[in-house]
Amino acid sequence: MERPMVTWDPDGVERWAREAPSDSAVMVHSLRGFIDAGKTGLLVAEHLLEIGEPVRLATFDIDQLLDYRSRRPEMTFSVNEWTSYDEPHLVLDMVHDAEGSPYLLLHGFEPDIQWEGYIRAVRDIADRLRVGLTLGTHGIPMAAPHTRPLGVTVHGTRQELLPDQPSPFGTITVPASAQNLLEYRFGQWDRDVVNVAVHVPHYLGQSSYPQAAQRALLSLEDLSGLALQPHGLDAVAAEADDEIERQLGESEEVVAVVKALEEQYDEYQESRDDQMLRDGMLPSADELGEEFEKYLRQQRRD
Repeated sequence: MERPMVTWDPDGVERWAREAPSDSAVMVHSLRGFIDAGKTGLLVAEHLLEIGEPVRLATFDIDQLLDYRSRRPEMTFSVNEWTSYDEPHLVLDMVHDAEGSPYLLLHGFEPDIQWEGYIRAVRDIADRLRVGLTLGTHGIPMAAPHTRPLGVTVHGTRQELLPDQPSPFGTITVPASAQNLLEYRFGQWDRDVVNVAVHVPHYLGQSSYPQAAQRALLSLEDLSGLALQPHGLDAVAAEADDEIERQLGESEEVVAVVKALEEQYDEYQESRDDQMLRDGMLPSADELGEEFEKYLRQQRRD
């Protein structure tokens, strides 16, 4: 007998039915995925769970979706026994914002396989729970300094959903992810999806960077009207700043990179006309693609 991909929790679904908004609901998906510079999506999910009083609604059968051989969960061995296992999961919870408003949070491990089946399952969830807007967030590595405001690229299935802001991207080709394919498929099905990609300084891409999660939370607030308390990450963000400054003090090479990125950023802010793009003061699509590939190579080595 074929196992279902999703198992529902009746008590959680009943509570959602009592508390859910009468009109369309919001679903946030923030996964531990292939591309998540600064661990942005992971930090966002952890923060929303911490403040949101989660109630389990549904659980995906992770064995159907994870390639354990290529992405092995971690185990801890202490002296002469195994003491912990970072158990992979992919679940849907009801959570609440700072004002008590309920919304949905899909979190856990991004699927490695059966992407189309997974996306159809998410569509069925959205139908059953009357989701009107699906939001996602992750980090992407960019040639930008940590000493300047973090940028974002907001993309989605309808232009009317997106803020009016410039994008550094033209047309580029990158490896696919389940999160981005979900947006693409939902767009084909005339569903509203918006994803927020935070521009994480490429030299911090492998680190935990709470500032990127805060920037993502601010964007999610603007898009959804939810109160997500990004200031709740102030303390860990300050610790990250201290660690970055410590490491800068130990590497003149990194200091030089940051200074060069600061100069490029400041020049761009002073004049955003088309001549700057022609003069190459912003990274070209090829250069952005090269940075992306470097990040992917590092991910594979790690």
